[in-house]
Amino acid sequence: MIENIMYDQASGLRRMTQLTSTKVITVTGGKGGVGKTNVTLNMAITMARQGKRVMVLDADLGLANVDVMLGLRAGRNLSHVLAGVCDLKDIIIEGPYGVKIVPASSGTQNMAELSAAQHVGLIRAFSSLEDDIDILLVDTAAGISDMVLSFSRAAQDVLVVVCDEPTSITDAYALIKILSREYDVQRFKIVANMVRSYREGRDLFAKLTRVTERFLDANLELAACIPLDDNLRQSVKRQKLVVEAYPRSPAALAMTSLANKAMTWPIPTSPGGHLEFFVEKLLIKRTPQEVSIGE
Repeated sequence: MIENIMYDQASGLRRMTQLTSTKVITVTGGKGGVGKTNVTLNMAITMARQGKRVMVLDADLGLANVDVMLGLRAGRNLSHVLAGVCDLKDIIIEGPYGVKIVPASSGTQNMAELSAAQHVGLIRAFSSLEDDIDILLVDTAAGISDMVLSFSRAAQDVLVVVCDEPTSITDAYALIKILSREYDVQRFKIVANMVRSYREGRDLFAKLTRVTERFLDANLELAACIPLDDNLRQSVKRQKLVVEAYPRSPAALAMTSLANKAMTWPIPTSPGGHLEFFVEKLLIKRTPQEVSIGE
């Protein structure tokens, strides 16, 4: 099964010399209902409007909803790729402003229980895509499953979405703890979502940093404070994104600011030494003539 989505490494390395580096951002949160998908999609649209070639991976493999939120219909999804029915490129659908969507399946338990080898296969399969991608946004499932951990550590930046409620803070801390202690992920961008004021967002960030600074070797950065905004709820009902439906609303302005900031985050110039999305591009960038086929 996995063999069907693995790419030809030799041809892949040759083709990578012609491609630009891809920024990969995983959007996660530890807990469901904190607004991860909304943050992901509004960032994607904002980036695409500015001419970036953006792809969104719906990595909530068992309870997918990215295509639903955009009012799109996906004929095939990642479950068909894993079953060997088709290749990754065959399931990609186009969303607003040319954003490419990699849809997952919904209500399929076996998709939520993939093996470590299957996670590896999916991550490596992205290097087989022929289209240049400037930014890949990975919208993870809730919780601290192996799947969430795999996709988080395979990204260059981990964006953790948190709400001002005890379970959200606790679950976000648990995710950061596991990633930092067991997988050596040390840098996290924090989004304080659905806050009543910027001060409340800062206070929320302070709550999280107090406990991480005390017990963990992790660096947290407040990336955005997104206000509680009824326009966001209304846009979801209309299957629109708030940056489209209500572009001057407080939530839309905050989402736009976050996307603009994310586009300035640097892309590593060399591999990090573990499984990563598009790692071949970094290998080529490092030593174009010296990377061997067997490396």
